[in-house]
Amino acid sequence: MGMSAWKRAGVCLTAAAVVAGVAGCQDSDGSGKKKAADSAEPQVQTQNEMTKVLRAAFKKTSEAKSSKVRMTISTPAGAEGGGTMEISGVQGWDPAVMDVTMKGSALTAGDPDAPEQIRMIMLDNVMYMDMGAEQAAEMDGKRWMKMDFGAIAEASGDAEIQKQMTGGLENMNQDPAQQLALLLESPNLKHVGPEKVDGVRTQHYKGTLSFEEMFDANKSFDMLSEKEREELTANVKKTGLKGYDTQVWVNEDNYPVKMVVGMKTPHGTMNMTANYSDYGAEAEVQAPPAQDTLDLMEMMQELEDLGADSEAGLSS
Repeated sequence: MGMSAWKRAGVCLTAAAVVAGVAGCQDSDGSGKKKAADSAEPQVQTQNEMTKVLRAAFKKTSEAKSSKVRMTISTPAGAEGGGTMEISGVQGWDPAVMDVTMKGSALTAGDPDAPEQIRMIMLDNVMYMDMGAEQAAEMDGKRWMKMDFGAIAEASGDAEIQKQMTGGLENMNQDPAQQLALLLESPNLKHVGPEKVDGVRTQHYKGTLSFEEMFDANKSFDMLSEKEREELTANVKKTGLKGYDTQVWVNEDNYPVKMVVGMKTPHGTMNMTANYSDYGAEAEVQAPPAQDTLDLMEMMQELEDLGADSEAGLSS
C-alpha cells in the first residue's frame, strides 16, 4: 500500500475522533457570531437556569443515542495535515457507530491521486475506510481497509499499546452529550442569548475550559496512571495549547443543534463547526462485504513474515 494511502488513513482516524466528540476546535469569534435575537424570547438566563437547560440537553442527547451530523473542520496550514475537511453522515453512541463521508483539502493535499471523498464506517470497535478505486489496484482489488482496534491491541502484547487503543475506543464512544457535560464544568459559562440556527429558535451558550479543567472533567482520562497524567499534561503544555472554547445552541426540544468548539495552537486556530439533526433516528450502519475488505492487521502480519523469511534466507 502506498504512502499516500497511509496518510489518508491517518487523516481519517483523526477525523473519526473529532466526529465522536473527542476534540475539535473553533475560535470563539468564528462562525458562531451572534444573530439577531427574537425579542419574544426571555433575556439572559441566571446560572441556575443555564445549568437546568444544559443538564436537560445532556440527558436527552444521551438517551437519543444517534443523530445526523454535518461538520466542517479547519486546521492551520502550519500543522501537519492542515486544510479543511467536510464531514456528513450519521453517528451513534453507546455503542459508537458511524457512517460518514469526508472530503476537502485535508484529504487531498499533496496527493494528486487522492479520491475527492472518502467514506468511513465504524461499528463493533472496527473501522472501515474506502480508500478509492485507484488505491484498490494496490490492494488486490479490495478498496476497503479494515482496522480492528481490539485485535490490534491484543496481538501487540504491549500493555501501553493496549491502553492507548482502549483509551481511543473510549474516546470514540463519546458524543455531543459529552461536550455538553464538559461545558457544564466551565467556570465562566455564559448565556449569550436567543438566536436562530437554520430557522430554528435556540438558546446560545458558551464557556471556556483550561486543559487542566478539561482533563479533570473528561472521564476517558481516568484510566491513566498519575505518572501518565503528568507526562500528558507536560506534553500538552509544550504545544502551547491553553484551553478549549465551546459554544452550543440548544433548541426548544432541549437538543443541541449546533456546536462550535475551539482550540488555539502556536500554528493558529483549529476550527470545528458541527450541526446535528434527526436525534434518535436509528443509525443503520453495516460493514462492507468481506470480499472487498483488506484487514490491516493481517497485512502487517504478512509483511512481518516476509521480513522474517528474508532474514532467514540471508543467514542460511
